[in-house]
Amino acid sequence: MVGAMANNGRIRSASPVTNGSKDLTPNSAPASTTGSEYGPVEFTREDVETLLNERIKYKSKFNYKERCENMMDYIKRLRLCIRWFQELELDYAFEQEKLKNALELNEKHCTDMEVSLKNKEEELNMIIEELRKNFESVQVQLAREQTEKLAANDSLGKEKEARISVEKAQAGLTEELGKAQGDLQTANQRIQSVNDMYKLLQEYNSSLQLYNSKLQGDLDEAHETIKRGEKERTAIIENIGNLKGQFSALQDQLAASKASQEDIMKQKGELVNEISSLKVELQQVKDDRDRHLVEVKTLQTEATKYNDFKDAITELETTCSSQSTQIRQLQDRLVSSERRLQVSDLSTFEKMNEYEDQKQSIIDLKSRVEEAELKLVEGEKLRKKLHNTILELKGNIRVFCRVRPLLPGENNGDEGKTISYPTSLEALGRGIDLMQNAQKHAFTFDKVFAPTASQEDVFTEISQLVQSALDGYKVCIFAYGQTGSGKTYTMMGRPGNPEEKGLIPRCLEQIFETRQSLRSQGWKYELQVSMLEIYNETIRDLLSTNKEAVRTDNGVSPQKHAIKHDASGNTHVAELTILDVKSSREVSFLLDHAARNRSVGKTQMNEQSSRSHFVFTLRISGVNESTEQQVQGVLNLIDLAGSERLSKSGSTGDRLKETQAINKSLSSLGDVIFALAKKEDHVPFRNSKLTYLLQPCLGGDAKTLMFVNIAPESSSTGESLCSLRFAARVNACEIGTPRRQTNIKPLENRLSLG
Repeated sequence: MVGAMANNGRIRSASPVTNGSKDLTPNSAPASTTGSEYGPVEFTREDVETLLNERIKYKSKFNYKERCENMMDYIKRLRLCIRWFQELELDYAFEQEKLKNALELNEKHCTDMEVSLKNKEEELNMIIEELRKNFESVQVQLAREQTEKLAANDSLGKEKEARISVEKAQAGLTEELGKAQGDLQTANQRIQSVNDMYKLLQEYNSSLQLYNSKLQGDLDEAHETIKRGEKERTAIIENIGNLKGQFSALQDQLAASKASQEDIMKQKGELVNEISSLKVELQQVKDDRDRHLVEVKTLQTEATKYNDFKDAITELETTCSSQSTQIRQLQDRLVSSERRLQVSDLSTFEKMNEYEDQKQSIIDLKSRVEEAELKLVEGEKLRKKLHNTILELKGNIRVFCRVRPLLPGENNGDEGKTISYPTSLEALGRGIDLMQNAQKHAFTFDKVFAPTASQEDVFTEISQLVQSALDGYKVCIFAYGQTGSGKTYTMMGRPGNPEEKGLIPRCLEQIFETRQSLRSQGWKYELQVSMLEIYNETIRDLLSTNKEAVRTDNGVSPQKHAIKHDASGNTHVAELTILDVKSSREVSFLLDHAARNRSVGKTQMNEQSSRSHFVFTLRISGVNESTEQQVQGVLNLIDLAGSERLSKSGSTGDRLKETQAINKSLSSLGDVIFALAKKEDHVPFRNSKLTYLLQPCLGGDAKTLMFVNIAPESSSTGESLCSLRFAARVNACEIGTPRRQTNIKPLENRLSLG
């Protein structure tokens, strides 16, 4: 037994790595110092197999002491082997961490080398440009002055030598970059080998769990940030209300100040007129006094000659004294009027200063109101961005709910009785309550649009999602709901009314406008359009010029449009018409053509009921000429046929077959959603053409949004409740994080259907 251990165990001194004598870094840990009575050992694969397959032999079956000693010795050797395995596992972990650190250093070194190479290239370009300018100046000087030819040739030779030296330096940097890339490749190979060993030890699962916990922590922090943003938004709204109240009060004060200023100006005008009249009277009195004085002097000269005129002179003197008294009185009145005028001017100046102060305060309040509104808008944008980020991290399908307005002839009080909208801060704009049989059913979605919401309001909420298609993402938007709930109006709008355009025309306008604006950044886009409908589980090409290929009497298309999915998650429909488009006008013409070919019919629930699922696909191929980056995005806009009950629709004949096919495909869609929500291994995408066509959107890497449309009248409460419950299950489905399709290789001529 002991001899077998000596021959098969091969007790040897441990290597430095096994004994933990390697250098300790911040990312490493000391090796295990657990020892045994045998000292440090190493085992080979044959040693382990021999130890495991070893059978203990006994001299006597009843010698229990010997059996215990042999068993204890065997257990010690097993413990020693286990400790060796643990230390080896720890060494592998340390080695992997060390290789990872080396890889990070090599990558950082490569990045620095690339940056330095780019800087050198820029410096070389600047030097070459400067050399060109110097060469041109030398040529001009050579033409003008032949005497400087030798000096210019010497300068040109020096510049050429400098250029050659710079090119040599560039070649040296290129060689260093190649060496660094070789080192990086070698490190990658070593990491790959270590990862293979690491997978055998099953450590990858624990790292994933740590990552998931960290991701959950980031998600909680994002939720807290959104809550703080909501509180700040409420405070800003209250501040705006207070500022608006102060602004209205200052406006009232300003109006009163203007009225008082106008009164003062009127009084000032009256005083000025009175002063001017007094001045005229004073001038007249002065003139009379001067004339009378002249007469007195003449009379006095004559009085010496004629004493008979003494009485007349006395009378004239009396008249002069009375006129002097009147002049003094008029002067006093003039002084008092001037004082009153000065006081009026002073009050007018004070009012003007007060008016300027109030005007400045109003300007300050306006700027504060604008700043507060700007902060409110920025806060709302931040809230939407964080909300979208959370949804992308969760990988859920986003759901918007839209309630159509009451139609003529419907009871106006039904909507208020059956449907209500919560006003709490958390559910404002996102919650909807439905009453059925005196029982309240509450639902919360990403956005809820009341009947008063316009088409522009709805499109504003999805504009950023549409923009993602130009950025290289797959985007899918589809409308779901019962017949007559407003799905086609949401997607297509009302023809001939620009204000009521649907999401499809508005999405196209935005994409063409954005494409035009991105040309200045070097982007060029090519757009391709296809339109199809699924009628009675048959795919029809709505852009086909052959009418027989679009529709036949029995509802079966003579062309076979097979659906295929490739390894990249893209979908192809065989024999489908795909057209290049250059403007939104071309697409509008194609939409009208497709609308004329689409299957519609009359039922008791809707005069113009869509009898098929309409799928609009826009394929986007973008190339940036400056960066050579290429993106490939897809925008799918889908108008599903409405679910209906035969008892309410009254369908017969062809309408009955259509209703059965529609309900069957929508039921298959519900089965797919239910399987995704429960995270089942098998998802029945192949049960219908609709679910198989939507497979990349429901189970792939696309950004998906569903509109659930409901009718507000009380007679549709049952169907509305079913639609809302289905939408809630859709909102709980996790389909993965969207992936951007971008590369630097040339794109193929034929684009894929997302």
